[in-house]
Amino acid sequence: MELKVKRVYDDPAPADGFRVLVDRLWPRGLSKERADLDLWAKDVAPSAELRTELHHEGLAWDAFEKAYRAELAANPAVGELRTTLEPHAVVTLLYGTHDTAHNHAQLLAEALEA
Repeated sequence: MELKVKRVYDDPAPADGFRVLVDRLWPRGLSKERADLDLWAKDVAPSAELRTELHHEGLAWDAFEKAYRAELAANPAVGELRTTLEPHAVVTLLYGTHDTAHNHAQLLAEALEA
């Protein structure tokens, strides 16, 4: 399976394959039609507490990364998602944040590939 990571606000493309939103909250201003999702996997997103610490309380990226990796390791939804994605040749994990270099979808992709 090929895993890709992309902003949910970017236009859908046939090359995206199976499209999975991995945010806990629905992206602002985005219709369900425009999102063109196959699955919304909010259970693998960072916890509400961790998301708040990162976006509203100024948690450093390194600290967020360490905490989110710990959440992923203890989250049974990650294994369930991996099983759901196995039949698909191409999967694109979609996220809403503006930062394309530092986002939880990248970390989730690494966990799913491990």
